[in-house]
Amino acid sequence: MSRLSKDIDSAFQGVGTKGGLEIWCIYDNNQLISIPKSSFGRFHSGNAYLILSTALRKIGSPQYDIHYWLGSDANEVDSTLASDKALELDAALGCCTVQYREVQGQETEKFLSYFKPCIIPVQGKYSPQNGLAGETYHITLLMCKGDHAVRVKEVPFLRSSLNHDDVFVLDTASKVFLFAGCNSSTQERAKALEVVEYIKDNKHAGRCQVATIEDGKFSGDSDAGEFWSFLGGYAPIPKFSSSTDHEQTLSTCAKMYWIDTRGNLHPTGTCSLKKDMLEKNKCYMLDCDSEVFVWMGRNTSLTERKTSISSSEEFLRKEGRSTSTSLVLLTEGLENSRFRSFFYKWPQIAESSLYNEGREKMAAMFKRKGYDVAELPDEEDEPLYTNCRGALKVWRVDGDEVSLLSIPDQTKLFSGDCYILQYNYTYNERNEHLLYVWIGCESMQQDRSDAISNASAIAASTKGESVMFHIHQGNEPARFFSIFQSLAVFKGGLSRRYKMFLVENANKVEISNESKASLFRVQGTSPRNMQAIQVNLAAASLNSSYCYILHNEASIFTWIGNLSSVSDHDVLDRMLYFLDSSWQPISMREGNEPDTFWDFLGGKAEYPKEKEMRKQIEEPRLLTCSWSSGTNHACINAIFEMITDQLSEYSYLIQSCVKEIYNFVQDDLTTEDVLLLDCQSEVYVWIGLNSNIKSKQQALTLGLKFLEMDILEEGLTVMTPLYVVTEGHEPPFFTRFFEWVPEKANMHGNSFERKLASLKGKKPSTMRSSGSPWRSHSKENASRDSRSRSVSSNGSERGVSPCSIEKVSSLISAEDRKSSRNSTPVVKKLFSESLSVDTSNGSASSSSDISKENTLGGINLDPSLESLAYSYEQLRVDSKEPVTDIDATRREAYLTDKEFEERFKMTKSEFYALAKWKQNKLKMSLHLF
Repeated sequence: MSRLSKDIDSAFQGVGTKGGLEIWCIYDNNQLISIPKSSFGRFHSGNAYLILSTALRKIGSPQYDIHYWLGSDANEVDSTLASDKALELDAALGCCTVQYREVQGQETEKFLSYFKPCIIPVQGKYSPQNGLAGETYHITLLMCKGDHAVRVKEVPFLRSSLNHDDVFVLDTASKVFLFAGCNSSTQERAKALEVVEYIKDNKHAGRCQVATIEDGKFSGDSDAGEFWSFLGGYAPIPKFSSSTDHEQTLSTCAKMYWIDTRGNLHPTGTCSLKKDMLEKNKCYMLDCDSEVFVWMGRNTSLTERKTSISSSEEFLRKEGRSTSTSLVLLTEGLENSRFRSFFYKWPQIAESSLYNEGREKMAAMFKRKGYDVAELPDEEDEPLYTNCRGALKVWRVDGDEVSLLSIPDQTKLFSGDCYILQYNYTYNERNEHLLYVWIGCESMQQDRSDAISNASAIAASTKGESVMFHIHQGNEPARFFSIFQSLAVFKGGLSRRYKMFLVENANKVEISNESKASLFRVQGTSPRNMQAIQVNLAAASLNSSYCYILHNEASIFTWIGNLSSVSDHDVLDRMLYFLDSSWQPISMREGNEPDTFWDFLGGKAEYPKEKEMRKQIEEPRLLTCSWSSGTNHACINAIFEMITDQLSEYSYLIQSCVKEIYNFVQDDLTTEDVLLLDCQSEVYVWIGLNSNIKSKQQALTLGLKFLEMDILEEGLTVMTPLYVVTEGHEPPFFTRFFEWVPEKANMHGNSFERKLASLKGKKPSTMRSSGSPWRSHSKENASRDSRSRSVSSNGSERGVSPCSIEKVSSLISAEDRKSSRNSTPVVKKLFSESLSVDTSNGSASSSSDISKENTLGGINLDPSLESLAYSYEQLRVDSKEPVTDIDATRREAYLTDKEFEERFKMTKSEFYALAKWKQNKLKMSLHLF
């Protein structure tokens, strides 16, 4: 909300209340004139402008960015006034903005992103009558620079203006030409085509021809002949670049100055800078050569800030700095990641949760109006963009062996082991393939490496279709738990390395045994994502926000935290059935525990009793790894390793290689790039098909280095979930961050060829170089999918692998186990059947005919077992003649349809439509569970 005083212009009344842009022009007599939306992006070189960008976030206060743009022909008075008005606008918004100085032709990429695809400055001064001052149509030659945000500059309409390094656009009355210098990149040419399209649509109403001219290719090209005729005929372009811009060298360290009230600069420190050097009642200038920051303490006045900015601009003039040097103005508490990177270990301050504070205030407001509201209900969980009816397979990694788990064991993981999970499902009539590497918190480092290596081999066998996940125990995303629905995670491990570790550290590590009590924290928001996580058997493991199960040979306790919700209690009841349906617990609420309960936990102790606050949601950021272009992976890794030990000193140098793409859209996913989508709670590595990263293991290593270094100072850790996504196989939980057009995904050719085909009206080809194409879900495919899935006991469809551990083990010969140090041959043999790709319809399936399988009560059986059925007396858990070789968790499935209806008083389909806990309750009453 604006805060106006006598020092603040009345033009800023009510600013910042709506999302988007607001623009003012500094006109004659020092007036601020509001620019209509129809004229946004048209900046006159003779004026200075003020631009406010307001981003309304889902949670928390709006984010404000102020830019003041200085035309190349603007006078000094207008330029100074623009700087002052930017500070006044900041004050009107409560001093919570970041401000940028923008010089014509050297604008920041953040500024350019507001006006995609480009801005084309207009000569002359702004006129409020018609927005233009004597502008007439004339032939223009424009130079385009930039591979993600394009800078457009009008150059003299002369042949000598051309060079080999840049891309040029010649705009004539009937045709628009694009001239691509031989040294320009594919991305630059593609972005210049967006300028051509913009000119065609806005200056020619879409009615003009488009031609592309290749530097050095002239003979036999009528378009090239016409292009050169406009420039007085063809002549060779000099080899040297005619671009007048020069690259600035990066300094090895930044210099900081304190600015006094008179505008004098006093050196404060270099290189080893710390946050506590910044005082609240002072202003500072941080000189980083190519960019300069002005930091303003919270306790400084508006006059002091104006003086600091003026002295910083004067400093740049005296130093003879290039006009490309950016000037960024920061208020204390709003430091961006680039500024923070110049300081040694900038502290991560836990900000108060505006979201939770706002909810409490809203609840209080309802109470004052007479409503009986204890607290507002939690917001609905974010959609998972997956369904829970897919096919799940889980393998445990044990050295160079990978063991497929049986169906009952899929939902029981151990913290000392690593697992590979493959989950295939259908979403919006498209097959999706997820491949998880789950790292137990107590697992051995070598097992972790083997898990990644094996998973990478599996991903390679699926022709790039699988999305690869790297997740650590305790940091799993909600969609991971949804594929299990019910999951138990136990302490300990089954791998040989973990067992060897326990033996070697018998004196240091407490070895658990089944006779001891165990404590489980129950969590999850619904029956679709319930978990029981075994925690240390101690009172300190408790938390008032959760419910717990304490299990001992003699008794079962359920502990209900005071801050837990009704839905938490429902999940607790369901998890009891899942862990052991025969348990009869002793239920207690926090504060009413018997002494026996505390005895099992080793006595009372302090534990968290405050409500866990929901973290403020930040907008995702798309980053491009500019050093990946033309650099092989080994070289990249060597650079990383070389600077790791000196990260605090050189992190800002590396950060210059990681560039943010602001206000990103799907078209920013250029096929030549490797991009990082940083959502803070999770990070995606997107691999373009024409990038130099050719394997998901390389991309995973790149992402892990990004997390390890945390060069953006966001508090990322190596525990952050990391996903590797290949172009053309983007899952819905990735595409939700874009306004996604499926037809654009994985088009044929490089980014320039794709854009040119689209511009000329040709239907883009979406044929894939590998993997399966986009397809509609036909009736035939639907029927095949329905046959490949079965109805599980919780009423949801889930494919079940017919393979047993014995069958999988038989695929691996003794020679393979002994001779192969690398797990790849084992993986190829192990997964050759289950992960082959049918390129005719794009679905991953078994090489055996799935349609030959028979579905019996949720279990896929081979045809030879089709006639298997047993009597009720044989299937009872207390039977005197028990049946062997069956799935003991689904005894009811082996009943004939007739006997099933007699016992359960319903059909099998009606039974499996029930919730799982209801199924278990019915089975318990019939002694089948």
